Order: sequence, then C-alpha cells, then structure tokens
Amino acid sequence: MRLPLDLAAEGVEQIVGHFRRTVPGPDPGQNEPPPTAGDLPVLLVHGLSDGESIIAALRRGLDGIGAGPFTTMGHHAFGPDIRAAARVLGEQAELASARSSGRPVVVIGYSLGGLIARYYTQALGGDAYVPLVITLATPHGGTAAALLAPPHPLLRQLRPGSGLLTELAGPAPGCRTRFVAFYSDFDEVVIPASRGRIDHPDLTARNVLVPGVGHLTLPLHPPVIDQVRSLLTAARQSMSATCLPHSHTPRKNGQPPGHSRRSRDSRAETGDAEK
Repeated sequence: MRLPLDLAAEGVEQIVGHFRRTVPGPDPGQNEPPPTAGDLPVLLVHGLSDGESIIAALRRGLDGIGAGPFTTMGHHAFGPDIRAAARVLGEQAELASARSSGRPVVVIGYSLGGLIARYYTQALGGDAYVPLVITLATPHGGTAAALLAPPHPLLRQLRPGSGLLTELAGPAPGCRTRFVAFYSDFDEVVIPASRGRIDHPDLTARNVLVPGVGHLTLPLHPPVIDQVRSLLTAARQSMSATCLPHSHTPRKNGQPPGHSRRSRDSRAETGDAEK
C-alpha cells in the first residue's frame, strides 16, 4: 500500500513528463495503422501522459467494426489552453464531417483530450457535429494532482474549481451531445476518482466505473475497448436507421435556434466495464 501523496506525486510526474507536441492539430501518428474506410468519422484526442502510444493502441483495437476514417488529434501542452485546443478540435470535426458528406462525428478523448472534446461540444456549439463523446480517464471535475503541478496556465485549468471547470459546471441547456465517461477507482492521476464522472443536470451522460485499473491502462483495458466498439457500432446503426445526417444548425450563444431552453434531466448511470 502506498500513501495517497505518493500516488499524487506519481500522477503529477505523468502529467508533466511527456510534453512533446509542438503545434495543435492532427497527429502524424507514426505508429497508427493506415486509414480504413468507414461510414462513421471518429476523432481520437490524446492526453498529456503517453497519449500518442495509448491512442494508437486503442485505435488498433477499434478495427473491423466499419467505423472510420479515424483521425488522431494532437495538442501543444505548453501552448494553447483547453479552450484554444477545443477550437482546433472543432475545425477538425467540421472538416471530417464535410469530407464524409455531412455525417456526424464521434470524438473519443483520453484524459485531457476528453475535457477538450467536452468543451467543444458543450461550450462552442460542437453538439451540432458530434452526437457522441466518449471520454477515458478524464478529470471532468479536475484533479488534486494538478495542485502539485507547476503553475502553467493549462495545468491550472485542471485544478478543482478552476475558471474553465466552473464554466463547464454552469448551465448547458440544449446541448445535444451524449457523453459516456469511463473512469476508475484506481486512477492515480484523477484524484479523487469521482472527478472522472460527468454529473451535470443539463447533459445526457452515462458514467461507467472500471474498477482496479490505472490511468495509463484504462484505455487499453479489453472490457473498455469492447464497450467502445459497441458504442461505435450502435452509433453506426442509429445513423443508418435514420438515414439522415446530424443537424448542423449552429447554435447562438450555445443554444440551437428554436430549441427549448428547458433543462433536461441528466441520465447519469454507473456501470461496471467487466459486465
């Protein structure tokens, strides 16, 4: 058994030890398999800690279900903050949709990448393009590990109660994106583990507990990959059934024109990824 402070220190080391990107935008993905044809564009957004290798392995685990093309998004940890990275993600999501004849796009975000995806869909009108966001080990409520990190602007945004997290906790009426958040009770970076959940009254969110799995292992955990595959398969089937592209009506001030401003009930559920 190790003291919680030891775990926090290890988490900080993981957070700040792998800042290798130079500019935000698509990741060249040297270890990624070649693009595959598909009818569901998917953007993969990595985190700060060994994100490239983890996302590449996750990408390989999603082969053979008809989803794609897959695009991996990188971001510069010491440059733009989460809001700026979300704007870049938005440009790529809209481009991916346009290249796929206006089809909706699914975003899968690991760790920090999940916060970038959430900010884009919740605060920048990205729900018009992205009906589903899947997050893996994402500190939706911040993490105590960031309190011990260097006072860089981006890392300050990961501290509980930061301005960005306060903004995301605010009202989000009309957000059409559905969220599925995988989190673990053994995550040494997201501290405490409950901060990996999405608990918001205006968001449609399902929280899936993955017991006993660490931060770097969760995206590669076979039961998690199986569930992500199922989510993508269901998304493809849903779109095929409707035969209609996702509405691309832009929102004004975060609200789609003519959409009811009534807050929706959050459908937050807790599950076990082993089941």
